[in-house]
Amino acid sequence: MIRLLLLAFVSTLVLKGVVFAESGPVFSDTGPEAEAYGASRGYPVPPFEYPPGDGQDFMVGTYSHFDKVHPMRTVQKPATPSVLKRTGEEIVPVYQYDGRQKAIGDYLDTHPVTGLLIARGDTILFEHYRYARTDKDRFLSQSMAKTLTGLLLGIAVSEGAIHSIEDMAATYVPELAGTEYGATPLRALLHMSSGVAFREQSYQPDEDIFKLHVALLGNNPVGAIAALRQINTRDAPPNTRFAYASSETEVLGLVVSRAVHMPLADYLATRIWQKLGAESDAAWAIDTTGQEVAYCCFIATLRDWARLGLMLANDGAWNGQQIVPRQWLLDATTVPRDSYLRNTIAQSWGYGYQVWILPGERRMNLLLGIHGQGLFVDPESKLIMVQTAVRKLPVGNPKSPEAMALWYAVVAQYGHR
Repeated sequence: MIRLLLLAFVSTLVLKGVVFAESGPVFSDTGPEAEAYGASRGYPVPPFEYPPGDGQDFMVGTYSHFDKVHPMRTVQKPATPSVLKRTGEEIVPVYQYDGRQKAIGDYLDTHPVTGLLIARGDTILFEHYRYARTDKDRFLSQSMAKTLTGLLLGIAVSEGAIHSIEDMAATYVPELAGTEYGATPLRALLHMSSGVAFREQSYQPDEDIFKLHVALLGNNPVGAIAALRQINTRDAPPNTRFAYASSETEVLGLVVSRAVHMPLADYLATRIWQKLGAESDAAWAIDTTGQEVAYCCFIATLRDWARLGLMLANDGAWNGQQIVPRQWLLDATTVPRDSYLRNTIAQSWGYGYQVWILPGERRMNLLLGIHGQGLFVDPESKLIMVQTAVRKLPVGNPKSPEAMALWYAVVAQYGHR
């Protein structure tokens, strides 16, 4: 609806493959290494998800049409979307990186970004799409979905469906009784500190994360319960050591769906998506048993990702109501300075309830996904930045800190109301 209203009132012009709309989103049919990403073939979608590390020419198509390569359950939108205003003149942030000053256009010309949106309060300040993607495309989250699972667990606690995060996982998922994950408190799973051995670093075939993904979404899937029961070696007590593990989120997804007696997608639709006033249906990938893949594989439009971020920036409130309990979000995004949950992947980075906590005194958090997905949130200024991307490397891209440099510059220049 918002898109139709904009099209009714704005004029457009085309220049060098970029479509500019006055007070509207900006579209480009190209981007860095566009031909390698399949530009001349219309950014094709493969018949099945390509193996991690292969198929650069399929990445744009797969990451914006994931529902064409895997079964997914719809997350229904509400009848009426919430209103996002738009600034009269697009912002042009500048930032320092690699010894020189850059503008946001330099960032887009350097990184394989499919969509980038910056908003403050209820107003869009910047909205660009690349590689022939549009504001109708639904972009893949990767591990940004983990935070959704954490939010749903908090809502389930507030509704009494989950008694306490000190409960063991097997309390809600009896099929995990007798396993190490079954004997792990929910708090430890929220903090990625179960102590159960699980290797997830480079996303190569020899790692546990690759095997788990194949077990859920591969050619011969076995489903979440069977896959998790095979991950059963504990090498540290719960709540003592951080170790990033998507399997822990998968356990939490099972806990929530069993506790509330409905699929995660339906619970998300009724408790968050419709209350956000999302403008489009979203979708969540499901395994062979019909269980959502809780650690990843959620798709939504860029503006709906922005609505989620703005709700988080308002400590759970949006569209005239408290959607996620405020205290849950405060607990989820606050870690004591001397906690083992500090210095997780970098100096002073923290990890809360399935969400990254950025360094510094200011309480900022980040939803993060491999290959360049990110949703940055600053509750103090109600400022957010959401990026979807198709980086060739899952992690460890030497240029990835540039997104952090851009974000901190955006906060410094526009973090006011």
